[in-house]
Amino acid sequence: MLYRRLDAERETTERRLERALRSPGETPQESAERDAASSLHHERLAQLGSVEQGLCFGRLDFHDQAGPAYIGRLGLFDSDGDYEPLLLDWRAPAARPFYLATAASPEGVRRRRHIRTLSRKVVGLDDEILDLRAADGQQADLGLAGEAALLAALERKRTGEMGDIVATIQAEQDDIIRDELGGVVVVQGGPGTGKTAVALHRAAYLLYTYRQQLASRGVLVVGPNSTFLRYIGQVLPSLGETGVLLSTIGQLFPGIRARGADSREAAEVKGRPVMVDVLTRAVADRQRVPEEKFEVAFDDDVLVLDPDVVERARDKARRTRRPHNLARRVFVDAMLDALTERAAVRMEVDLFEGVPDIPLEAGEDPDAPVLDAGDRVEIRKELSESGTVAAALDELWPKLTPQRLLRDLFADAGRLLSASDGLLSDDDRGALKRPARSPWTPGDVPLLDELAELLGEDDAAEREARERREREERAYAEGVLDIMDQDEELLDEDQINIADILDAELFAERQERSSHLTAAQRAARDRTWTFGHVIVDEAQELSAMDWRLLMRRCPSRSMTVVGDVAQTGAPGGASSWRDMLGRYVGDRWRLRELTVNYRTPVEIMNLAAEALHEVDPRLRVPTSVRETGVPPWRAPLGERPLASIVDEEVAAADGGTVAVLVPASRLGAVRSELDGHGDAVSVLTVAEAKGLEFDGVVVLAPEEIVAESPRGWNDLYVAYTRATQRLGILYSAGRPTSTPG
Repeated sequence: MLYRRLDAERETTERRLERALRSPGETPQESAERDAASSLHHERLAQLGSVEQGLCFGRLDFHDQAGPAYIGRLGLFDSDGDYEPLLLDWRAPAARPFYLATAASPEGVRRRRHIRTLSRKVVGLDDEILDLRAADGQQADLGLAGEAALLAALERKRTGEMGDIVATIQAEQDDIIRDELGGVVVVQGGPGTGKTAVALHRAAYLLYTYRQQLASRGVLVVGPNSTFLRYIGQVLPSLGETGVLLSTIGQLFPGIRARGADSREAAEVKGRPVMVDVLTRAVADRQRVPEEKFEVAFDDDVLVLDPDVVERARDKARRTRRPHNLARRVFVDAMLDALTERAAVRMEVDLFEGVPDIPLEAGEDPDAPVLDAGDRVEIRKELSESGTVAAALDELWPKLTPQRLLRDLFADAGRLLSASDGLLSDDDRGALKRPARSPWTPGDVPLLDELAELLGEDDAAEREARERREREERAYAEGVLDIMDQDEELLDEDQINIADILDAELFAERQERSSHLTAAQRAARDRTWTFGHVIVDEAQELSAMDWRLLMRRCPSRSMTVVGDVAQTGAPGGASSWRDMLGRYVGDRWRLRELTVNYRTPVEIMNLAAEALHEVDPRLRVPTSVRETGVPPWRAPLGERPLASIVDEEVAAADGGTVAVLVPASRLGAVRSELDGHGDAVSVLTVAEAKGLEFDGVVVLAPEEIVAESPRGWNDLYVAYTRATQRLGILYSAGRPTSTPG
């Protein structure tokens, strides 16, 4: 019945969309309403298609309710007139007992049923009797909510894509998912506690509960790398949400593809807060005052200005406190005024050179200029149109892009020294120095974003062109109306409504709506877009400059920050949430903790605890909910061919996923050695594996992983906790110690 209703709603929505696209609006208001309706129909169709798999996954039987309540990925209602709910959206308040009810606090629930489906067929049921007074005599489950369904989900083979946990959300997770929209929520949790799943389900919940506030601004989800984004990419669509922008920090500057990689030293320097001062100086250095007289070629002559004239023009522009490219207009105006005066003086001298003195008439001022205001306006116009003058002024105060300035800064040792003297060391500058045509790196993106703020964008020419197009459109429309007034038979009913064109602003908005771009799609093209809510996963890896970028994207400071400071591997990452967030939100953030490990079995976590102890003896691993009876294995590296060992792990995974995690220095060699395994095996560094999980994991040379980084034990802790079933360790020099060589 539910799928019949789903199909019926899909057909109805398709018909409504078709009508909206075909029906011409009678007025601008009707056209706008039709476009808005079309967008809503597109969104609903996307939702209906995305929840096809596992539409209904739960049922609640209450003591005081005649019929059961069914829980699913999307709300569906009876269409026979009474509009009774057939399926409760999992985010609705009425569905919350499905996640919170326990035998100790049943929330009025007599029985909770977990429904497993394959396509449109029910393939399994798990019932929990939550009230000991229930007549059927079954015992109450006093453990985890939906323990049977949860363990079945945990034992399931991994596919290379993250699945949602909508059917098995636990009470501590549900409490965080449904936290209020405002403010900064920090979700701290160890490996396997479901931080990422909680973050994504929170995005879906917020869009459902606060749709009106978030629909126009959208939600941004930031992940550590593109592999991670591909891994989580299907979770939100499976929950009925398709309008969320998934991005890495390196993808948040439109037009930039950050494909390069920084050295560890360069990444650390780029992430420091002091880079704001370095970039501010770098911009100021491009506002140059010559040390000697400044010469400008103009009209077969050379105009000469003293440095103090240029300095006064520069200071006048700086006093406006506008960004560089906007303040440049003030500088250019002041320089043109000075050049105009200088040119006028030269012209007067030329006019009277060799001419005898002429007696003055009565009342004539001997000091009055020969050239009047009109002459000076003409001279100024010629100066402003001169290519040589424009080139000369560009030497003093160039119009800059963030890309040009940053390339110039890192490629020129002199510029870099001038901008960073007293702020960075020689070693720091050496780490930043690179050729001008080097590929962009993720660490460059926050710097480019900072420069975009410092430089600004002088879009006066673009605005003028847009206004000119709008005037032409308006004139055309008015011309058509004049013809229509003379002969109404010329109007074709299929033509666009002329009234829409007459309102240029409405016409532009309609064009944007008719493209059916979601808020997320528009945001991806607009660097200045501000989001209604931002979710940051693996947030402990972000540098101070990364956070500056994100805070600009979310001035409301409505954020969900998810991570684990024990897993910090990035050189500029967080050692504490208070230190990282304090400079942006002070104490206005709330900490929520996840304490149960749903992914990693006890046997593996016991080993991971040894690495965690080296990070900080005060830290404790989260409590695992299951045991597999398969302890991690260890073997010397090189004793057997790596390919044969990996073959055994692939066989043991039985169709699941296998990863080999290696020191960065061995990545290329190991990938070549295992090239014949194709997609069956992922060979990754620990940084690339952040946030991912695999059925089987082989950690190669753990002692080298520890030695590669000042936070090597954090990295090893991450490596050990990527496995859901089996973990193997190939060591090259014995087990790592707290004092690696």
